[in-house]
Amino acid sequence: MRRFAIFALALALGAPACDDDSPTGPSNSGAIVFTAELRASNEVPAISNAESNGQGTATIISGLTNDSAIRAAHIHNGAAGANANVFVDTRLTPANQIPTPGGAATINFEGVQITQTQAQAVLNNPAGHYFNMHSPLNPGGVIRGQLVRVR
Repeated sequence: MRRFAIFALALALGAPACDDDSPTGPSNSGAIVFTAELRASNEVPAISNAESNGQGTATIISGLTNDSAIRAAHIHNGAAGANANVFVDTRLTPANQIPTPGGAATINFEGVQITQTQAQAVLNNPAGHYFNMHSPLNPGGVIRGQLVRVR
């Protein structure tokens, strides 16, 4: 297994870079970075309860309730609008959940285990993978977004 860091929604994969990227496309130097725009409306089915304004960008999660908590977070290998099994687990559990006082939190995941095969699958098709987070009120997922390669 290789160790990688997921900083909330930025997945940095330490895979080798190639030299044929266009100058206006993603960079081919340094870590490969993916982001995901997380929204409660992206969940399947869409969230319509007290956490329906939940959203996340980069390392900030906001719009949840004062008593919300993030108790699980995963990368799934599924297209937009479809649910799929967990592909990469951050190992966040109800036992080590992260509270969101005031409805916001900065969450960093480090040391997440991902195999070379998993990393290659994400590199080959980032849009075919989504990242989502789960809360006590929405145990099936509260915010979700497809991965996008940015570097």
